[in-house]
Amino acid sequence: QMRLVESGGGSVQSGGSLRLSCAASGYISNNSWMGWFRQAPGKEREGVAAVRFFNDILYGASVKGRFTVSRDTAKNTLYLQMNSLKPEDTAMYYCAAVTTKGAQPLTWSGYSYWGQGTQVTVSS
Repeated sequence: QMRLVESGGGSVQSGGSLRLSCAASGYISNNSWMGWFRQAPGKEREGVAAVRFFNDILYGASVKGRFTVSRDTAKNTLYLQMNSLKPEDTAMYYCAAVTTKGAQPLTWSGYSYWGQGTQVTVSS
């Protein structure tokens, strides 16, 4: 069973940066989507970014231009560089991997594997 473990969350002031990592316990093919999602209390889980291969990348509208997703296939690791953080970025951030056929990469219901989440808190 594939396990995903996120790290790198924490507390930061508005305008600051954080880098999240997601380590997979096994090999995930380049042609499988991996993504980042977030969920704030009382809100639905939101697609933040997703990547397949090295240059097939999607971002949610609220993070485009501020966040950068990347993956290191050799290390089975997914990253999310978050810059210019805002209080509204505060949420639990989850890593996900491998979508079912036909699923949209920024829709959470299409993913087979999930991490336990890492908390990001941005103060004003």
